[in-house]
Amino acid sequence: MQTGKPETGKSVRGPIVVSRHGRPALDRAAGPRLDWKEYRDWWDRYEAGSLAPDQPVPENLKAAVADADIVLSSTAPRAIETARLATGKEPDTYPVFVEAPLPPPRFRNRKYLPKTWNVIARTVWLYGHSLDGESNRQARERAQQAAQHLHEASADGKVYLAAHGWFNRMLRPAMARIGWVCVRDGGDKYWSYRIYEYRGKS
Repeated sequence: MQTGKPETGKSVRGPIVVSRHGRPALDRAAGPRLDWKEYRDWWDRYEAGSLAPDQPVPENLKAAVADADIVLSSTAPRAIETARLATGKEPDTYPVFVEAPLPPPRFRNRKYLPKTWNVIARTVWLYGHSLDGESNRQARERAQQAAQHLHEASADGKVYLAAHGWFNRMLRPAMARIGWVCVRDGGDKYWSYRIYEYRGKS
């Protein structure tokens, strides 16, 4: 991304607000219980799904991003809709911000609710299971690319990114490595957000 602005000091960049999306329409706590192949299909539907209707955007998030100069999101519908609802603007979308994958282990003769599969899949993914998809190492590399994308965008003003719970957590150390400090950490619930300020590399 070419910004055209020189980096001359702390005040040139940002701040950057990174939020998780709102509550999805597909409920991970709902049944029925699924085997690993059925859960993989469920995750594909979740990734393609929208937000649950008629949920309010928290006022503190709307206030935090009301003056955003740049609005970004992942390519997932739930993230795009979150950015629209929070800002009233159409976001620029990029696949670099999508959620880290949840590849289920090939358990035989076992069925769980999607919320249970989420925990199992994330745990085994952290320990190297990828089911022929993006690995933990590759996702961490992508998080660094995403952080650099945000850094470059911030030269044009305040940035808002609507993205995903786990990937947003992966962004925090990636942001720190290029000089960004998290000055407000709202956690990882739906609609939660973090604010980063640029302090420069140490």
